[in-house]
Amino acid sequence: MKAIITFCLFCVLYVAVQGKTSSPKVQVYSHFPGEYGKTNTLICHVSGFHPPDITIELLKNGEILPDTQQTDLAFEKGWQFHLTKSVAFTPDRGHDYACRVRHMSKTNTYSWEPNM
Repeated sequence: MKAIITFCLFCVLYVAVQGKTSSPKVQVYSHFPGEYGKTNTLICHVSGFHPPDITIELLKNGEILPDTQQTDLAFEKGWQFHLTKSVAFTPDRGHDYACRVRHMSKTNTYSWEPNM
């Protein structure tokens, strides 16, 4: 009997969590203030999303940057997740850097603002 009650509670929790969807909040920034010709790290931090099925790509002029690194998927209160992707880069004048995020069949691109 105890096993049946535990199973039922698990099913209720699973349905409640799976039924909740949250769009990601995206921040694109560099580790150091942007300076043309100086090595830096481009970072895309994505948080507050559910379900956890998500794709993050770092771009230069619309092309995927190689050698990116990604943190492990982690969750916050309320079963919302967060993930960070980064890559070493050297900002060049006239080039655009961005983060493309695909979540629940919706894709958005967020630009890096170098503030230079």
